[in-house]
Amino acid sequence: MHSERITVGSGENTGAAAADAGAGAAPEAGANGGDGGGRPRRALVAALMLAMGLVALEGTIVATAVPQIVGDLGGFSVFSWLFAGYLLAVTVTLPVYGKLSDTFGRKPVLLAGMSLFLFGSLCCATAWNMAALIAFRVLQGLGGGAIQGTVQTLAADLYPLRERPRIQARMSTVWATSSIAGPAFGGLLASYADWRWIFLLNLPVGALAVWLTARHLREPARAAARTASGGRWAGAAARIDWPGALAVFACGGLVLFALVQGGVAWPWLSAPSLGLFGAGAVLAAVVVHIERRAAEPILPGWVWRRRTIAAVNLAMAMLGLLMVAPMVFLPTYAQSALGLDPVGAGFVMSAMTLSWPISAAFSQHVYRRIGFRNTAALGVGLGFLCLASFPLLPHPARPWQPALLMLALGAALGLFQLPLMVGVQSTVGWAERGQTTASVLFCRQVGQSVGAALFGAIANATIAARLADAPVPGLPSHLDEVSRALEHPDSLTAAASAHLRAAVTSAVDHVYLGAAAAALAAFLILLLAAPRRFPVLPAEPRS
Repeated sequence: MHSERITVGSGENTGAAAADAGAGAAPEAGANGGDGGGRPRRALVAALMLAMGLVALEGTIVATAVPQIVGDLGGFSVFSWLFAGYLLAVTVTLPVYGKLSDTFGRKPVLLAGMSLFLFGSLCCATAWNMAALIAFRVLQGLGGGAIQGTVQTLAADLYPLRERPRIQARMSTVWATSSIAGPAFGGLLASYADWRWIFLLNLPVGALAVWLTARHLREPARAAARTASGGRWAGAAARIDWPGALAVFACGGLVLFALVQGGVAWPWLSAPSLGLFGAGAVLAAVVVHIERRAAEPILPGWVWRRRTIAAVNLAMAMLGLLMVAPMVFLPTYAQSALGLDPVGAGFVMSAMTLSWPISAAFSQHVYRRIGFRNTAALGVGLGFLCLASFPLLPHPARPWQPALLMLALGAALGLFQLPLMVGVQSTVGWAERGQTTASVLFCRQVGQSVGAALFGAIANATIAARLADAPVPGLPSHLDEVSRALEHPDSLTAAASAHLRAAVTSAVDHVYLGAAAAALAAFLILLLAAPRRFPVLPAEPRS
C-alpha cells in the first residue's frame, strides 16, 4: 500500500467520535459551489440529480415505446441493440472518463459528457431508420458514460464522509423514481404524442443541468495532487494514455458484444461466439501490455493491487449480475405467470426501488457502528435469503407475495451497495477518486452484461426442456414462438396455457437461484477478500 494511504484511528468510523475524526468536520477540498455549501452547493446537487435522471430514465422510457418505434422505423430483428448499443458505450467508456476526470477535473468531463448526450438525443429524434437510431443511441451512451461516472465521483467530492450518504441516497432516489415514472411517461408520449419526444424532452432538462453545472461547479487548483503511478504530477501537463483508451474500448466492446449476441444471434459454442471471445482474449492481453508500459494508464494496476478496491469491484460485479433477475425477468414473470398487465407488473418490480433508497439512507447509522464491510455483508446476506426464497412462492402466486419479497430485497441491497461505494471512495484522495469510482461502476456494468447472457441461457434452457417434456399438445415448438403465445394466451388450450405459465415460472425460479448464488459469492468475497476495516483517509484540507 502506498505511504499516502493514511488511516484514521483504526481505519474506519466505528462510532460517533470516530465518525467526526474519520469523516472530518470540514468539507473536503473538491468540487464545491463556490463556498463549499449553502445555496450554490444545493444548485449543483440539483444539476447532478438532473444529469443522473437523464441517464436513469434512458432505459425504462425507451423500452415502453419500442412497439411504436418499430412500427415507424422497422427493424424488429435488431431493436434489442437500442439498449445493447447504449449499454456497450456506457460500460467501455467508464474507465476512460474516470482517468480524464482525475487528470483534467470533473467539470470539463461532465460538461462534455452532457453535451454529447444531448447531441445524441437530438440525433435520435431525427433518426430515419433503425440503423441510424441504434448508431445515435451509441452516441448517447458515449456521453452517458461520462455522466454516470463523474456524477458519482462528484457526489464524493461535494460531501465529507459523514454527510456522504445524504447525496448517495438522493442519487438512489433518482434511480428509483425513474424506474417507476419512466415506463408510464414513455407510454404516454408514445401513445398520445410521438416517440421522438422521448429524446427531444432531454434537451431542456439537460440544458438546465449544463447551465447549473457551468455556473456553480468550481474546482480548486489541483497542481499539488499526485497520482498513484510513479508520483507524477496530475494536471494539464499529464499525458493521456490514448492507445490504452482505444484498446480498452475495443476489448470491452468486443467481449460485451459477444455476451449480448451469444445464445441469441448464434449458439454459445458456435464459430462466431468462439471467435469473438478468442479475439477478446487477445485484446485483453494487448490492454495489459499497453497499460503496464503507459506512464498514466487508463486502467492502473493499483485498482486491482489494493485489497479494498479489488474486493469492492468483485462484489459490485456480483451485484450487477444478480440485479438481472428482478430487473429483467420479474416483469416477464408478473405478466406471464401472474397474468398482470404491464402497469401491474411495473408495480411489482417497483417495490424494490421504493425500499432501496430508504435503506441506503439508513445504512450510515449501521456502518458507523459495525463498519463498511460488515454492513455490506449483512445486506447481501439478507439479499441472498430473499432471492433464494423466490422459488418457494406458491404457484400461482398472488401479486403481493413477490412484491413483498422485492420490497425486502430492495432494503437488503440498499445496505449492500451504498456502504461499499461510500467506503471505497473514502479510501482514496481526489486525484484517484475518479478512476476508483469508474472501476466500481465498470465492474457492475460488466456483471450486468454477463448476468443477462448467463441467466438468459438458463431461462431458455429451462423453458425448452419443459416444452420438450410437455404432457399436453398445442404448445409452441420453438422458443421464438413462446413470447407470441404468452401475448395471446387465448390461442392455446387451458391445459397448454397452464403448462406454459408453469414453464415460465420454473425458468424464473432457476434465474433467481442463480442470482442467489451471485449474492452468496459477494458475501464470501467480502468476508474473505475485503479488509475488516476500510483504510479511510482523513478529510483533505480546503484549498
